Amino acid sequence: MSRGSFVFTPTALRSLELDKDMLERHKYKAQIATHHLNSFMLKKEALDSAQRRSTIARRPAVCQDVVIHNALYTGDVEALKRFFPRGSMANLVIEPQGGEMRWVAQGRGLWSLTYEQELTTPLHITAGRGFADCLSLLLQRGANVDLAPGGHTALHEACESCQPECAKLLLIHEANANAVSEDGLMPLHVCTSPESLGCAKYLLQYGATINSYTLDEDDAPLHVAARNGLQDHVELYLRHGASVDNKNNEGLTPLNAACAHPQEMKDFGCYLKVCQMLLDAGADVHTKDQDTHTPLHMACKNANADVVDLLLAKGACVNIMNYGGEAPMHNILKVVCFKVSHHPERIVRALLNNGSIRVWPGALPMV
Repeated sequence: MSRGSFVFTPTALRSLELDKDMLERHKYKAQIATHHLNSFMLKKEALDSAQRRSTIARRPAVCQDVVIHNALYTGDVEALKRFFPRGSMANLVIEPQGGEMRWVAQGRGLWSLTYEQELTTPLHITAGRGFADCLSLLLQRGANVDLAPGGHTALHEACESCQPECAKLLLIHEANANAVSEDGLMPLHVCTSPESLGCAKYLLQYGATINSYTLDEDDAPLHVAARNGLQDHVELYLRHGASVDNKNNEGLTPLNAACAHPQEMKDFGCYLKVCQMLLDAGADVHTKDQDTHTPLHMACKNANADVVDLLLAKGACVNIMNYGGEAPMHNILKVVCFKVSHHPERIVRALLNNGSIRVWPGALPMV
């Protein structure tokens, strides 16, 4: 045995064997972990690369091709099939030629007269004109359903133009039913005519918020419907849980809005039904706006005798004054000359029969 050597005991040899096994296992685990990490990083890099390519592919291109414009504006689906074959992307921003002239600042105090361009998309054009076949083709070709280069989406366009089938197509392809335009309007807020009822139904079916508010005026869809005398819309919104006494930033409830909006005689029946539905749903007949006008004040100003009778039957107060110290009688007397055909004498008689003032010193300067 050499001088530098020594004999290992069986216990020491066993301990060395265990240490060797432990080191081997640790080395193996480290190799496995490194392999998994490298595999994960490769997969992540591939995924990130695919997402970047997908983002670039989805980025809309600006189209100034007049031929494509003509096909979109005329609803030529066969031409669109040629322009956008299978596998192509129809994600475009349309920059129409022409438009109205306006002055535009060019910097350094210089202004020039140029055409005002409102950017749009193929979806906006076809949805607004009711070209459902063209719209379906474009959606199948990957057009961005919520793109809004002009400040509003294609869904806004379809609803404003009263195109329910196009609105349904967009919603099926996951258009945002609560998208807000640059004017602060959601699609339900642009349903302002009787023909838009179908659009409103689809919007609510696909998740539109019934008590959503415009950004500028805090109008709910029920305010819009009541103001425009849309009895079917009002019935629909109430059925979906619309709040009947919410006030906008002027203090108007839907009932106030219906009574206050200027009305033609041909529309009196619609406004009467709207007010009846709102009152039956629990609307407060005594509610006041920020100038303390009640619905009765406003109905008298519009000389709608049937609505006045309805409000009085519901307990409206005939002698309550607004901020300017005027009672409902003042409002009807001020418009007698302009609304003779509305039979204002009916309103005066109804107010008197319900206890309206006849002489109010200092408060009836126009009489």
